[in-house]
Amino acid sequence: MKIRRLFQPVDAALLFAVLIWGTNISVTKTALAEISPLAFNAVRFAIAPALLLVLTRLIDGDIAVPRQVWPLLALTGVLGHFGHQMFFVLGIARTTATNTALLLAITPIFVGLIGVASGSERLRRSNWLGILLSFAGIFLVIGMQAPGLQVGQQTLLGDLLGLGCALLWALYIILSKDLVQRTSALKATAWTMTCAAPLVILAGVPELRAQDWHAVSMGSWLGLCFSTVVSLALSYALWNTGVGKVGSARVAVYSYLTPLVTVGFSALFYGEVMRPLQALGALAVLIGVAMGRQDGSG
Repeated sequence: MKIRRLFQPVDAALLFAVLIWGTNISVTKTALAEISPLAFNAVRFAIAPALLLVLTRLIDGDIAVPRQVWPLLALTGVLGHFGHQMFFVLGIARTTATNTALLLAITPIFVGLIGVASGSERLRRSNWLGILLSFAGIFLVIGMQAPGLQVGQQTLLGDLLGLGCALLWALYIILSKDLVQRTSALKATAWTMTCAAPLVILAGVPELRAQDWHAVSMGSWLGLCFSTVVSLALSYALWNTGVGKVGSARVAVYSYLTPLVTVGFSALFYGEVMRPLQALGALAVLIGVAMGRQDGSG
């Protein structure tokens, strides 16, 4: 019974979403070698919102939301989709896949800090100890030089964009909790993405025109399809379902697993290898996550 209470179907859905996102970083990095970042994102957001609206209509029965929810929908969409995705594709194009994954893993820390500051989360001593331990683990992983992992001026801009991406994703998680409770997971996902789509597409128009689509290989087309349908549409819907059922703090903890998935796939795609001290850092992150999950108030 205890195991069933700790691990429910929603946890499996969240783990699946994390697995997809961890894979997507390497898939996107490969596709961006042939497709410009803003064009890549524009195509994704031209397709994913429509897919989600159709899915919402089929499952929820309608796509309507209360009028008073629209301002929050628009704000969440701009921050969590337009801002977050712009920072993601521009950042990963200027740094390594491993750097990006590790910076995105800071998201739960941002969620905790913002939650405490806004009064929406209450963290116990064990939570703060877990956060500090996770910080130490991330420092170990990032601080060790390894193939594919770089710390310096060459990747500084991409790393800063990755850090900004993590902050915007934290804001999206916190705001989505209220949206999901007032509408539904699918409606919140579909409409926030729809609100952001015009901005994403408009930002990508110059690169869409300049992109040589005939030179894009089948592998990159498949990567674009995976990133659009599976990583953007399906995973966001699964994630917001988790936010609605178990709360932002507990859901955010799963973000720490993304870099472990990414490092594994980066080893396959790019030969990036985690050194012993980096592995120790990853273990520290996992222990910190366990501490936060055990006593957290999500």
